[in-house]
Amino acid sequence: MIKKIILSSSNPGKLKEFKQLFKTINIDIIPQSQMNIKDVPETGLTFIENALIKARNACKVGGMSAIADDSGIEVDALNGDPGIYSARYGGTNTTDDKNNQKLIENLKNIPSDGRTARYQCALVFMKHDKDPSPIIIQESWEGIINLTPRGTNGFGYDPYFYLPTYKKTAAEISPTEKNKISHRGKALKKLMQKFAEL
Repeated sequence: MIKKIILSSSNPGKLKEFKQLFKTINIDIIPQSQMNIKDVPETGLTFIENALIKARNACKVGGMSAIADDSGIEVDALNGDPGIYSARYGGTNTTDDKNNQKLIENLKNIPSDGRTARYQCALVFMKHDKDPSPIIIQESWEGIINLTPRGTNGFGYDPYFYLPTYKKTAAEISPTEKNKISHRGKALKKLMQKFAEL
């Protein structure tokens, strides 16, 4: 039975979400930094390719099972950008603020009904670095980009990602609520179902 899994990410927001969810099935999530695993270049052209690259690297260096996700936001009016470049949209050594500033700048002349967007999450679990049949899951979360931020929860583009059904941004809902309905929450739920089958 798997008791520990490396999370191939240096993102503290993701680490917190993964730890909370996996605690419910008694699996300890170990951040890659604790194993001296460095970020690997994300050379894939899709979310799934990048997640596979990250998971394989963590397995190889850490010598145990690993999970990686590659997530980002796609905006229809920007032909799917920032997409796989969401985390580095604002340039090298960017921050959430810089990424958001660039996104809003690129959307400022587009009316709200044209600012439809979705978060994507590709989640990969590998037992070892030569795992020929990794578990691969992709889920999305639909919304609209607000031009002004609202809320203090979450991270990344959450303060600008408006959910019409809830009349709130992703940063205004509670972490518990977010884990139920978000792209990553849905993908993790499916991954846990797979774990139960295993």
